[in-house]
Amino acid sequence: MTRRTSGRHGHPGPWHGPAGHRAERHAARRHHRLPHGGRPRHPVGVVVVVSGVVLLAGTAVGMVMVVIAQILAILLLGLVAVGTFRAVQGAVRRSAASGSGEAAGPTAAVTAEQSWRRARADFQRVRGEFAAHETDPLAVLHRPALSDVSVGPTARFVDAFAAAQALDTDGYPGEPYGASYVRAVEQARRAWRAAVEAADRIRLSGLDPEERRTVERVVKLLTTARDSDSEPERLAAYARARSELDRLDRAGVVHLPRPARAQLDARARGALPGS
Repeated sequence: MTRRTSGRHGHPGPWHGPAGHRAERHAARRHHRLPHGGRPRHPVGVVVVVSGVVLLAGTAVGMVMVVIAQILAILLLGLVAVGTFRAVQGAVRRSAASGSGEAAGPTAAVTAEQSWRRARADFQRVRGEFAAHETDPLAVLHRPALSDVSVGPTARFVDAFAAAQALDTDGYPGEPYGASYVRAVEQARRAWRAAVEAADRIRLSGLDPEERRTVERVVKLLTTARDSDSEPERLAAYARARSELDRLDRAGVVHLPRPARAQLDARARGALPGS
């Protein structure tokens, strides 16, 4: 008798016989393996995993951007603070300068007056050196070019000296006259040094041999008159030196300034014994 296999609800099953039993057992084994991993993965799970990774990456990038934004904000605040500090510092300095404006005026005036006083001291020195030369016949003979206005450096000094002399005052004249005097004295001082250097170079080089011998003879006479202890000898030496110098002056060889001539005349008359 053949066994009949019934399906669900009493209906005949799709399999019957030995082949049907094998199919049922195979289906049962498949049914039991699927819960242990044999069932295929669902696409939704993959999407969830990928979405999680993307979300984590986005979160990391967002955190980096936040950190960068915070750093930039700190730098910006620092720049603003530095700029504000400098602006305040500049305002304070300008305020201090404007507040001390009344004191700046006297300070500038004191500085200008000090410059004027230094210039006047320089001019006194130049005038003293010039006067010492002009009143000493021996100095004139050693540096005849320094008393000859036909020599360029000497002429320039005479002009600069006259300009400074015209601006010379006993007291500080204020500005702008004080500054003009300072400039004039500086020009006179430089011109004096240039004239002295030129006269030292020239000496007696412009004279012919006979004129040079005459000048050297006058120098010896003046030296003897200055150093002699004998009154008659000193007076005789001065007289001879004055006669020789007059001849040189008339010939245009040596120009004897009036102060030097007056000094020589006084000594020749014996008005300065022992000098």
